[in-house]
Amino acid sequence: MYARIYAQIIGVVLLLVGVVGLVLGNQVWLGILNVDILEDIVHLITGGLLAYLGFGRTDLAVTRTVVGVLGVIYLVVGVLGFVVPTVFGLIPHGYTVFDDLLHLTLGILSIAVAWFIGGERAAST
Repeated sequence: MYARIYAQIIGVVLLLVGVVGLVLGNQVWLGILNVDILEDIVHLITGGLLAYLGFGRTDLAVTRTVVGVLGVIYLVVGVLGFVVPTVFGLIPHGYTVFDDLLHLTLGILSIAVAWFIGGERAAST
């Protein structure tokens, strides 16, 4: 249950971030948040997937699994951003510390919601 609500909220937020990023183009927004086309496309894809799972009639186990897997991916991107800010040239302006912290937070929250909070036992009560 919590994974579905989480997927709805984060999915819509990521879709909005992706659209705003495409409108702004390649730059560092407000001096703290990186906006690159590739990152915007990834936000649109992951946001669309999460929104589909959150609002659609998919199995709760599938929703939890996808939220958890995307959490692992965002966690890896957050850690990688500290080590290689340009992600091997894929992000031309490079991630800022703020970007890295956002990715880490999103990854940790996603993993927690998917695999540790509100599991099957809580959903059946």
